[in-house]
Amino acid sequence: MSAKRKKTYERHNVWRSYSDMMAGLLLLFLLVMCISFMQAQKNYQDRLDEESAHAEEQSLLQAELDEKEALLLEQESELNEQAALLASQQESLDVQAALMAEQESELEEQAALVASQQASLDEQEALMAEQESEFEEQAALVASQQASLDEQEALLAAQQASIEEQEALLTEQQEKIEQIIGVKADLIAALKEEFAAQDLSVTIDETDGSIVLDSSVLFGYNENILTEEGSALLGELLPTYCSVLLSEEYVDYLAEIRIDGYTDTSGTYYYNLQLSQARALAVAEYLLSLAGSSISTEDMEALQEKLSVNGHSWADPVYNEDGTENAEASRRVEVKFRLKDEEMINELKDILDETS
Repeated sequence: MSAKRKKTYERHNVWRSYSDMMAGLLLLFLLVMCISFMQAQKNYQDRLDEESAHAEEQSLLQAELDEKEALLLEQESELNEQAALLASQQESLDVQAALMAEQESELEEQAALVASQQASLDEQEALMAEQESEFEEQAALVASQQASLDEQEALLAAQQASIEEQEALLTEQQEKIEQIIGVKADLIAALKEEFAAQDLSVTIDETDGSIVLDSSVLFGYNENILTEEGSALLGELLPTYCSVLLSEEYVDYLAEIRIDGYTDTSGTYYYNLQLSQARALAVAEYLLSLAGSSISTEDMEALQEKLSVNGHSWADPVYNEDGTENAEASRRVEVKFRLKDEEMINELKDILDETS
């Protein structure tokens, strides 16, 4: 083989090797692109799945919030209905008072009529003396007028008796109404007296009879497990509070004993909702654990029928005088009661029906 031919053959082999290498690199590049595309598609699908799960969770939370808002609106509507019913009952009492005044006016008119008829009778008797010839006719007239007078006097006596009966009934109704309205005030006074007798310093809300328990005493920060100090405090307060509410004097009026948990406004609403619920439940669990010791078995059965536990997250914070939030005071657990308002209203209805 000549040198020129050999050189040409070697150059041909070099270009073939270079071509094979470039083809291999191209194949490798295509393989890398395919793998990258598949990985990107997988990541995109995972992200869609995560977003779908997040949207479902948000939807559940929104449904829960809507349900609670509807419950609050329903409770507000019930309170408005009760207020309207009380206003209607007051209006009925006013109508009865006006009726009594009208009846008293009629009595006065009838008394004046009696006086007028008596004067007429005197005139007729004088006329009888002057007109002896008309004696029989005048005597019949006098007899007729006397009968009418007797009827009117009997009617006056009946009306007077009816008025006295209505006055007695109104007095009895007023006493019953005052007794119903005074149950809550009496119950709050009884709670104060019992706590004082136990030498316990407790502030009781005058409007709803609630006691406020400081979360910083009951729990550690962001915790829902009772501290030893918190358990000791509940062991002193809750049996005394429940003993008064479940006493024979008040238990028939009692509709509910509530334990409500609250937090400050730091953190998310959902986290604080869980925390407030857990803290209220921890207090309820401790209260129920007192069965057979500080609370009798009979009272515990009644308590279990009436006890409810609620968490309110940051829904009702406490503010300082300057309008800023008092975070420490906002973190609290409240124990309160609710009376059977509907039964009181029905009793008022029965009282008013008796007068109709």
